Order: sequence, then C-alpha cells, then structure tokens
Amino acid sequence: MSLTYDEALDFLFPRTTTIKFGLATTRVLLKSLGNPHQVMPSIHVGGTNGKGSVCTLVAAALREAGWKVGLYTSPHLVSFQERIVVGGVPISEEAVAMWTSRLLSKILERKATFFETSTALAFADFAARGAEIAVVEVGLGGRLDSTNVVHPLVSGITKIERDHMKYLGDSLELIACEKAGIAKPGVPFVVGERNPALVEVLRREAKRAVRRADPRGTADIRVLPPDYEWCGPLSLAGPHQRRNAAVAQGILAALPSPYRPTQEQMEQAFGLVRVPGRLDRRGRWLFDVAHNPDGMRSLVAALMAIRPARPVHALVSILGDKDWPEMLVQLDQVIDRGFLTIAPTAAARGWDIKWLRRWLRDPSRPPPRAEWTLIPDFHEAMARVQAGAGTMLVTGSFHTVGDVMTALGMEP
Repeated sequence: MSLTYDEALDFLFPRTTTIKFGLATTRVLLKSLGNPHQVMPSIHVGGTNGKGSVCTLVAAALREAGWKVGLYTSPHLVSFQERIVVGGVPISEEAVAMWTSRLLSKILERKATFFETSTALAFADFAARGAEIAVVEVGLGGRLDSTNVVHPLVSGITKIERDHMKYLGDSLELIACEKAGIAKPGVPFVVGERNPALVEVLRREAKRAVRRADPRGTADIRVLPPDYEWCGPLSLAGPHQRRNAAVAQGILAALPSPYRPTQEQMEQAFGLVRVPGRLDRRGRWLFDVAHNPDGMRSLVAALMAIRPARPVHALVSILGDKDWPEMLVQLDQVIDRGFLTIAPTAAARGWDIKWLRRWLRDPSRPPPRAEWTLIPDFHEAMARVQAGAGTMLVTGSFHTVGDVMTALGMEP
C-alpha cells in the first residue's frame, strides 16, 4: 500500500498516545530496512532538559567541520519534518510517505508506536541521503528508549530533573538510573549533571549498563566540572545555554580525531546556531518551550537577565501530567499578566480546566504578583495577548509554542 504524506501522518499520529519501552520492535523495523543505523557513526544525547539544544549545537559544529550530519530530535513544533534533518534540510514529504508505506505491515504486525516508527524513519532517511554521522536525541528515559539501538562514538547526559515520573520513577535517582542506560562499553560517556549525588548514581548505573552489554567491557565516564560553562561566542539566549554549550563541547572533545571539530569551528558554529522555541524572539513575540519546573526555572532566570520590554503578557498552556502549579508560581515572578488556555494539539493531554479554575481561586496558594485570566478558547486567548503592548510570551509546552507559530503562519 502506498500512502501520501498526509495519509502517513494520519496513520502515525494516533500512535503517539501509546508509550512502549524496549528495543525489540525498533530493531525489527530497522532490520526490515537493512539496519540503516549501523551504516554510520552516531552521537547519542539524553537528559531531562537541554538535550535538544545540545544535539543542535553538536550537529552545527560537525557541519562546520565539513561533515554531512543527520540530526534526529523530538518533539517538533509545527511539522513532523523538523524531527529528521540531514545537512540542515528536513526530510521530504515524499520520503515520510515512502518509508511509512514500506514499514506499514511491520508497524501493524508489531503494533509499533509513533516514536518507534519515527526512529526507524530517521535512520532510513539518514542512510538514503548519505549522512556521514548522526546526532540522536533520546526520546524518553534512555535505557529502553527506541534510540538506544545505536552504538555511538560518544554518549552524553545533560542534566537530571523531575519529568515523566509516571514512566521513569518518582525520584531523581530512579530517573538517573534510566538515563544512564545509554552508556556503552568503551564509549565515552559525558556527564553534564552538577549534583554530586546524581553524578555518582550516573557513574554507578553507567558501569552497570556497560557490564550488562559486555561483562569485560570498560566504562569511560567523563564528568564535566560543575562550574564549567562555555565562554566563547553563543547565539542562544539564556544563562542555562552556556552550560548546554559546555556539554556539547565536552561531547565533541570526546570524539575520535577524524570527527572532532577545532575550537575555531565550534566557536563559529555556536555563534550562529539557532534552536527554534528556545528563548526565540520574533518581533514582540517571545517563544520558549519550558514544559517542566526545571525548564520554567531556566526561563524565569533568562527573563530576569534579558529584561524584555514591559509589560510581559504570557500565553500559557501546560500538559496535565506536569507539575503546573509550581511552574505557574515561578512564572508569576517575571510577567505582568498571564492568560491560561488549552493548546489545540494538546487538548487530549492538556491540564484539567476545572482543577485549574479551583487552583486559581485557592486562597492558600502563594499570593500572585501578576494578573491571571483563564480563557479555555485558544484563539480568544491569543487575541487577548496580542491586544496588549510590550512583550508577548508563549510558553508551557512544545504544543503551545507550535500551535501559536502555526496560527501566526510562522516557520519554526
């Protein structure tokens, strides 16, 4: 059966509601395509926050060094094609349709999830377009994430924070255990986490992961100094991006010499790189995909540093499984007015409006500094934000940022 691009997406997107851990199905899909993930070297990056920025920085430096780079990140903002990029060019609609059609019977047979399928599509497209090295972002966790089929040149962890606790565990230690599962025998494992206790968990679990893969294997663990930050040119705004750039630098420095960019190439790439949706200023609009408490802390710190034009009017929609009360309390420090709504593409996973309304009325919550208004209708909320002067901030999830960009006709 041959699908069109739209038919392929209509087939794939309903599968986003299923999360399945394990590598078996991904391996079956890849084997049916000739194991494209084995024909090129790769770099594997996990962590709670920052991994998308780190992957983009690493890919940019490799491109500056002359390599044709495949970049696989998630989620997307506006188009599925953003997830799979080779040499700076997203996967074509025709390729998405072709690879999905080719995998259709296996997807149905194995009941493959959206992410298992998109991972197979990514490696197929990388190989077809002649990618010389792949930079791969972990989707969820690490040990049992679909992307853990790779045996990379380097793997790295950005930081450990609370997120996806339903799947990864209800403590930072348990989350770290899952994320350390991307460590491989003899492969440099770069750690950007600063908390000494979590660093020790990552060390221990990385060694365990190596021993599971090869009882005689060695673990090459490289922990970045907690106070180290990138000091060179950096186009990404926000204090937290200095640490992300340092992690990217650490990963690049751990590469074998043929792939390792020079300092000058890193500076050139880091000074020009762009990551959509991360303190992404477009005129009066300011987009940031902060989607958990740690991400919101980083956004708040960045807003305090960059001091956007006042008043700051925020359009906010957060997924229901996040710790959104803590996120709103943090955001309250730096905005003047907040409009709470439901992003259309997140309607099935959005926060509960009744619960949110009760929370806003709760006299025991921290006294708000900003004025908050609940407007469930997304387009009405957008109109209210646009009616004000100053800065229009959009945050709370990838869905929120992507839906506003789509409504405004903006490219990511």
